[in-house]
Amino acid sequence: MAAGTRCAGRRPPGGTLSAHLERVRGLLASWGARPALRTAGLCHAFYGTDGFPTALLPLARRAELAAVIGEEAESIVYLYAACDRAASYPTLDRAQAAFRDRFTGAVHSPALQSRRDLAELSAANELDLARIDPAFREARGGELLSLFGRLRGLLSEPAWRECQAVLADTT
Repeated sequence: MAAGTRCAGRRPPGGTLSAHLERVRGLLASWGARPALRTAGLCHAFYGTDGFPTALLPLARRAELAAVIGEEAESIVYLYAACDRAASYPTLDRAQAAFRDRFTGAVHSPALQSRRDLAELSAANELDLARIDPAFREARGGELLSLFGRLRGLLSEPAWRECQAVLADTT
């Protein structure tokens, strides 16, 4: 099971999906994330992900979401949802990252800011799950710490400290 698949087909631990989305937004805010990234944290599951396939909104309605949350936040939501994690995470820390869009199959190298946003949002999502669900933390914590260690150059200092605090004893 790849990192982030804990929610696949199930309600997230710690209550409702809405509660999880609010916690992710709050965690990003506590790290000093800019407003667009915090908003994306609140909406990151709208198109589903490869770890949570249930879409709350079809891709055909991207313009509607952008009208509500702003184009920058919506583009982060799309990037997060489109990420084929198994194909994209291994090179995400590289300038010439091979990001594979799971909806289209297209591969491209996102700009540095986009890679930072993806790493930060991924960390917030996974750390929320690890905090709320001890079984998830035990099973996936070492893998996640390794992933975020590789992505450390893309993470803010507060996000990296949180990764260490939540996941350090799982290796």
